Amino acid sequence: MSAAGGSPRRDAPLGVFDSGLGGLTVVRALRAALPDEDIVYLGDTARVPYGTKGAGTVTRYALGCAGHLVSKGVKAIVIACNTVSAVAPERLRVELDLPVLGVIEPGARAAAAATRVFKVGVLATAGTIASGAYTRALAACSTRIEAYGQAAPLFVPLAEEGWTEGEVPTLAARRYLEPLAKAGVDVVILGCTHYPLLFDVIEREAKAMIGPNVTILDSASVVAREVASFLRERDLLRERGAEAERDDVARTGRTHLFVTDVPKTFEETAARFLGEHAGAAEQIDL
Repeated sequence: MSAAGGSPRRDAPLGVFDSGLGGLTVVRALRAALPDEDIVYLGDTARVPYGTKGAGTVTRYALGCAGHLVSKGVKAIVIACNTVSAVAPERLRVELDLPVLGVIEPGARAAAAATRVFKVGVLATAGTIASGAYTRALAACSTRIEAYGQAAPLFVPLAEEGWTEGEVPTLAARRYLEPLAKAGVDVVILGCTHYPLLFDVIEREAKAMIGPNVTILDSASVVAREVASFLRERDLLRERGAEAERDDVARTGRTHLFVTDVPKTFEETAARFLGEHAGAAEQIDL
């Protein structure tokens, strides 16, 4: 439902927020899965990272971000932040009169469906691992699944600096994958929105260390598929405009970016996460 209590409109935008710019990997996946949807993205770049904050503070920040998106008339909110998804989704669902989708449950469901040995590894930030959110989500899918969490903090600065190939990310991937390989997992969830930028190097090293049949789950793509299904089931998919019916028009959806601070390297970093030129972002105060 919308904040006004009426039925959400199909042509209303999707709202997406994260503690910084990492959530743009989710926007990138949503753009691929839902090319006709308008997306409003908010990156709380002034207060990043959330992973070092307490649950109460994270929840307060999340409510502020979600409130801004509601003011833009969104039809649903996607929490593109594992930290918020770990501690605040139920509070947001209670406070907001519209659908709220997180990133943890979709990843857990996909992992539960993919594992054959019932051992799943999770690469995430220290805060997300410490929250136990993925362990609980996997247990909710199947009590047979054993979850093995591994904090991978170096992946975040590597992604932001564009160091996604070469010796440094390769060595980092080996270091973080080693305990998961020893545990015998056959599925690895990338439990941070920065990590998809390192997908190729993580997958390559995982196949070498664990085996060729290991599955690496990009949570951004998994979330995008679930959001598409959610909108379709509720008849909330935006209808294609007449101009998009032509074969030469790939999509009609637009992306609007809001940030709470504009980093010096905003355009470069945003383009890296989004996979294309990000355009200008509007700075706001929360």
